[in-house]
Parts: sequence; C-alpha cells; structure tokens
Amino acid sequence: MKRSTQKVRDYLTGLQDRITSTVALVDGGRFVVDHWEKPAGETLQGQGITQILEGGPVFERAGCGFSHVSGPRLPPSATQHRPELSGAPFEAMGVSLVFHPRNPYVPTVHMNVRMIAATPQGGEPVCWFGGGMDLTPYYAFEEDAVHFHRTCKTALDPFGVDKYPRFKQWCDEYFYLKHRDEQRGIGGVFFDDFAEFGFDGSFAMLRSVGDAFLDAYLPIVDRRKDLPYGERERDFQLYRRGRYVEFNLVWDRGTHFGLQSGGRSESILLSMPPLVSWSYQREDPAGSPEARLTSAFLVRKDWV
Repeated sequence: MKRSTQKVRDYLTGLQDRITSTVALVDGGRFVVDHWEKPAGETLQGQGITQILEGGPVFERAGCGFSHVSGPRLPPSATQHRPELSGAPFEAMGVSLVFHPRNPYVPTVHMNVRMIAATPQGGEPVCWFGGGMDLTPYYAFEEDAVHFHRTCKTALDPFGVDKYPRFKQWCDEYFYLKHRDEQRGIGGVFFDDFAEFGFDGSFAMLRSVGDAFLDAYLPIVDRRKDLPYGERERDFQLYRRGRYVEFNLVWDRGTHFGLQSGGRSESILLSMPPLVSWSYQREDPAGSPEARLTSAFLVRKDWV
C-alpha cells in the first residue's frame, strides 16, 4: 500500500505544480508557496503545500493546496457512507483548489481530487477516491457551461458512458444550498467513495479528471477576463459570493472533514473569497441578467 500511495502523492504534487504554473502565466502574478507540517503527537499529523495568488489582475484570489495527513480515527464526515470504518486509523491526501476571478463575467471554479485509505481493526487497508470539478458563474453564458460540461464528459467517457451522467447528477445534488433551495452553480462532475475499478483503474479515472481541469476552465477565462464591467456587476458578484461561503461552511464535506480531523484551518479555508457581501432580501429586477442567473441558469439541466 505504501508504494501505491506514493504514486498518488507524486501525481497530486505534480498536478498542483502544473496548474499553478499555468495559472500564474495567465494572471501575470505569482503564487506564494507555503510548506507546512503538523508534527507527530497531534490529533492529525502530516504535511502539505499551500500555493496562493492574491490581488492579481485576473484572479483576485486563487488558492491551490496539497495535503497528506494521517490520523488515529476517521471523522464522521468521512464515514457516513462507510459505517464499518468508523473510528479506523486513516491516511488522506489530495489537491483542492478554488479560483475567485476579479472580473464578474469570469466564473469561480472549484476542483478537488483525493484519496483516502483506512485500516479497520483486524482487516486489510481499504482505499477509495473522490473529487470532481464545478463551475459557479455570476452571469449566464451558455457556451461556457456547455464547454465545461463537455470537457468533463470527455474525461470520463473512457471509463464508461454511464460515468458522466451519474457524476453530473451527483454534482447537482451535492452542490445545492438546501437552506435556500438554490444550486451553487451550473455543476460539473462529483464522485466520492469510488473504488469500483480497483486501485489502478480508479486512480486512472482520478487522473483523467484532474488532467482535464485546465482544458475545462482556462478557455472560459480567456473569453471573459477582458470584458468591461461596472459597479453593478461587481456588487452582484460580491453578493453571489456569499452563497459560495454559505455552502462551504454549512454543507461541504471536505471542509467538515478537515476541521473535524484537526486539519490546518488556514489551508482548509483558502477557498474563501477575499471580499464578499450579504444583502437582506435582495430582489433583482425581473428580466435582468442578475435575476436570470438564478431563475433560468442555475438550474439542473443537461448541458451536453
């Protein structure tokens, strides 16, 4: 198992470097690299690399983190579908990113790929994978949604034509703000607790998803980053970012896993936007681009 997890670690650190180096070229800014470690003796131990770019001309905040940690007991957020592993010692590693663009016409994006291995008492190690990517636009551009979903489908089709529709539905159901009856964005793909192809096959599917991220997102950035905008669009962007914060703090299993297991708060919360606002019972004029976003665009639909 140690040799297998090293393969996953090598892939994940390489993926992080590929993504951040490419995004730095797009933005023109520089990622700050923070190597951190949680020493043995704490509830959770391990290390990671947080890379973050702030205040750039394209990305107001772009965070991409790698972590590799272990602990004596799986937290509840990781065992709700695997009760037989409750309390088992575990090892987890992954790359997670959230990019918050400056221009309101460029959507926020999230991507995560991860592996968890646990060893139940008296049993053999159990390993599974999870992850995906999803898009959160502030203004509706159908061609962007179609491109993003088509790229996700292309990445998954070699592993079975059922995978994209299955993981697309899972994403729609997961990235949903129950307390507001709203989708967070236009979705993408999401999977968890995945080990159907054994280690090698499941890891290959994870790599295909991770490798597709730049192709899914950067063409959208290139189309929208130089569009002119004003105070109205910026105000709406900050308001809709509030929904992003609400989801991550209230519903996101990854955030809960990190905090419940004693993870590094600064790295766990790198997904938060630098500026955000809330408005009490905001109502946008009927027929406006802002009203159309939630009424006609952020809905569950087939994009490809």
